[in-house]
Amino acid sequence: MMNLDSKIYIAGHDGMVGSAIKRNLESKGYNNIVTSSYPEVDLTRQNDVETLFMAMKPEYVIDSAAKVGGIQANNIYRGQFLYENLMIQNNLIHAAHEVGVKKLLFLGSSCIYPKHADQPMKEEYLLTNVLEPTNEPYAIAKIAGIKMCESYYRQYGDNFISVMPTNLYGFNDNFDLQNSHVLPALIRKAHEAKINKDPAIEVWGSGKPMREFLHVDDMADACVYILQNVGGKVLYDDYKLSHINIGTGDDIAVADVARLITRVVGFEGDLTFDTSKPDGTLRKLLDVSRLHAMGWKHSISLEEGIRSTYNWYCNASLVRK
Repeated sequence: MMNLDSKIYIAGHDGMVGSAIKRNLESKGYNNIVTSSYPEVDLTRQNDVETLFMAMKPEYVIDSAAKVGGIQANNIYRGQFLYENLMIQNNLIHAAHEVGVKKLLFLGSSCIYPKHADQPMKEEYLLTNVLEPTNEPYAIAKIAGIKMCESYYRQYGDNFISVMPTNLYGFNDNFDLQNSHVLPALIRKAHEAKINKDPAIEVWGSGKPMREFLHVDDMADACVYILQNVGGKVLYDDYKLSHINIGTGDDIAVADVARLITRVVGFEGDLTFDTSKPDGTLRKLLDVSRLHAMGWKHSISLEEGIRSTYNWYCNASLVRK
């Protein structure tokens, strides 16, 4: 168990995921959280990370740093997504090993699973078939991180474990219309259409794909719970898994989540669907039975989460102005 004064390093603390984990730890009384910022520390540079860890000597490491984006960004910036994510995680995991970190938590993504995996996707389905082509580079990087954590446990006994969250949304999300994920993009489109009194908003793809959405505060709570209660021996030897899924266990069609967003935002126009844009995998529902058996379940409903995220977006927009 971590002590409240244990030194905990969060990589990517200023992103949506890292900031949520930091808030959760602070709410539970952890008072020795340390971070680093770019460009002072470039996590893609091995020397930067090794120098940081030798000076900092963290006891626990949470790797939530990543180059991320929506379906179009994943498909366009393929080399960048593969290179940067591999470098970040390789440097952090190896430096954690070098300084004797007590425990490391690596965060991946549900895109690690095969394109045509049975639904819901169990942890054991990893590496059983081909990946979705549009986000293959990102997925390969994350799979490498999972296997690196497992391999460092097998070879060195390092207490390094991995979790795979489903599609996340919430405070500090990316609302850029070209590079964001579907839910924040639709929130922004609906908001701007309401302000501009537009007759319709455009949804990329057919709207038929099913997606599972987890509020980032629920994700953070699950990560801290796992960090407190699940170690390498339990994960790799007892459960014989390489990682733990984090999600809700429920999914919804993209068209239906778009309708839910327009209702929350108060946009009364129509939806149009741009079928020239890719749908991606038609269904990506995680099997979270292992996580439930470990004692954790999500608590924020999708409508409640969208409402709070929209309120955050409106307040953040006012601040930017």
